[in-house]
Amino acid sequence: MLEISGLRARYGEHEVLRGIDLMLEKGDSLAVVGESGAGKTTLGLSIMRLAGARLEGNMVFDGMNLLELSDEEMRRLRGDRMAMVFQNVEDALDPVYTAEEQVCEAIAAHNKWSRERIRERARALLTAVGLDEMRYQLYPHQMSGGERQRVLIAMALANDPDLLILDEPTASLDALTKADIVELLRSATSDRISIIITHDISLASALSKRMAVLYSGMIMEMGRTADLIREPKHPYTRGLLRSFPSMNTTKDLQGIPGRTIPRIGGCPFHPRCTQRIEICAREVPRPEELNGRLIACHRGGIVPLLEIRDVCKFFSSFPAVSHVSLTLYEGETLALVGESGSGKTTLAKIIMGLIEPDSGEILLEGERARWDAGFYRRVQMIFQNPKESISHRLNVLQAVREPLDVQRIGSEEERVARAMKALESAELSTDPEFLRKYPHQLSGGEAQRVAIARALVMHPKLLIADEPTSALDPSVQAKILRLLMDLQERMGLSILFITHDIALARKVSDRIAVMLRGSIVEEGPSGEVLREPAHQYTASLVECASICTRMAWETHVLD
Repeated sequence: MLEISGLRARYGEHEVLRGIDLMLEKGDSLAVVGESGAGKTTLGLSIMRLAGARLEGNMVFDGMNLLELSDEEMRRLRGDRMAMVFQNVEDALDPVYTAEEQVCEAIAAHNKWSRERIRERARALLTAVGLDEMRYQLYPHQMSGGERQRVLIAMALANDPDLLILDEPTASLDALTKADIVELLRSATSDRISIIITHDISLASALSKRMAVLYSGMIMEMGRTADLIREPKHPYTRGLLRSFPSMNTTKDLQGIPGRTIPRIGGCPFHPRCTQRIEICAREVPRPEELNGRLIACHRGGIVPLLEIRDVCKFFSSFPAVSHVSLTLYEGETLALVGESGSGKTTLAKIIMGLIEPDSGEILLEGERARWDAGFYRRVQMIFQNPKESISHRLNVLQAVREPLDVQRIGSEEERVARAMKALESAELSTDPEFLRKYPHQLSGGEAQRVAIARALVMHPKLLIADEPTSALDPSVQAKILRLLMDLQERMGLSILFITHDIALARKVSDRIAVMLRGSIVEEGPSGEVLREPAHQYTASLVECASICTRMAWETHVLD
C-alpha cells in the first residue's frame, strides 16, 4: 500500500534524506530509530508532504504518487486516509479548543455529518483512548502530557486512516503513562500501516514488527525488530543498543564515539565506525539483503575479528581445552566464564601463541594466525598478575615503551610520546617521579593500569584480559572495568574478558561463553544467558552469584 523508492529530501544544499527505500502493506508496522538529526522526523513529514523540503524520488500510496499530487489533493488525504501524531504535543493542539472540539474539528474536515453524529464519534474516540467525560471539556493547558497525547491519538484516528505515523508518541511521559499509551497504540495500529518514529528502542520493540535504523538520512540496517535487537549486524545499530537503558540487557551503558558530521563523502557513519576501511571514505555503501536483513556496509556488517576453530590441547592425557570454537566480533566484549581449572587461561595462551594447540586453528581477521611481529601489533594480553608480567628491572616508562622498543617502532621521541599517551589513556600520571617508579613501588591498581597502558601502546585491535581485576579491591576494580569499557568505546577495542565471576561478566560483556572442563557448554548474548541459562552449570553460576549478592545485602542491612 505504501512504496517509497529513492526518496531524497533537501533543505537548500543540505541533503537530509539520501535515497530511502521502503515497502509497507496493510497491517505492517515499522519503527524508524536513530539519533537526533538522523532524519527520522523529516521522513515522516515528507510522507505527509509537510516537510517543506525539496523532495525527489517516488512515494506511492495506494496507487497514487504522493509527489505528483496537488496541494489540494494532499489536504484531502491528510487527516483522512493518512494521519500523523506529531512530536511536540504543546504545539500540535489549538489552545482555544477543548479536547472534544479538537477531535470534532478533525472529523468535520473530511465528513459532512450532522453536528450530533460528529460529537458522538469524537466522544467515542476520546473514551477509546482512555479519557473520561470530565476531561472532554478541558483545554490543552489544563491537561497533563499523557492526556494531551491521548487527544492527539484520538484526532489521528478520527477518520480511521490507512496509514498512521507516530513521531515520538511517548516522549517525556512517565513510565506508567507510557505503558498505557503503548497498549492503546498496539490496538490502534494492528489493522493499518503504522510508522513509529522514535529514539526509544523499547517502544520500537513493543510496537513494530520491523525496524529501520536511520543515520544521516540513510538506512543503515533494516529487518525484523526482534532480530535487530537480539543480534545487530551494523556497528551503528550495536552502538544504539549499547547506549539505550533496558531491563533486558546487563552491560553498562556505552555511547557511540564522535558525532554526526553533515555533508560527508562515502559512508556517512565511517568517521565514527571502528571497523572502517579505505573504501568507506570514498564510496556510499549500497544496501544489500543478507538472510532477510538489509545492511548498508562495505564490510557486510560487523565482521569477525578472532575465530577459534575446534581447538584442543592435552596435558598428558588430560583435556585442558577440548574442541573449543568461538568467534569474537570487531568492537565487542566476549566474557569467557568458568571456575578455576576450566581451561580459560590455557585457551588465552593458545590464542597468544604461548602454548601450541594439539589440533584446531586460530584465525585473526579471516587469516590463519602467524605469531609474528604483525600479530602482536594487533593482539595484546593483560595477564592476571601484573607485577609478575612486568619486569622488575624496568621502571614505568620503560615497561610501557618496551613493546615499541622490541618491535623497533618509531624514533626515540616517538616511542616516548606513544608511551606517555598510553599512560594517559590508562588514566595514569605522566609526572617524571611516577615514570621512574618500579613495579614493587606501585599499588595493585597502579600496576594493573601500567599493564593496560603497556598493552595499549601497540594500538591493538584485540585485548585479552585474563582476570584483570581478581586481586583488586572493589573500588579499584570498578575503575579498571570502567576504563576498559571507555577504551573500547573510544578505540573500538575487541576484548576477550576472562573471569570466574559471572556477576562481573554481566557488567562488561556483550556476549558470554561458559567454559567447563575444557569445553564451551553455553554461549549467547549476556542478557539471554543470564536470564534463561540453558545449561545446568550456567544456572548454578547465576544462582551462586545471586546468593552471594543477597547475603552481602542482608549483612549490610543487619549491620
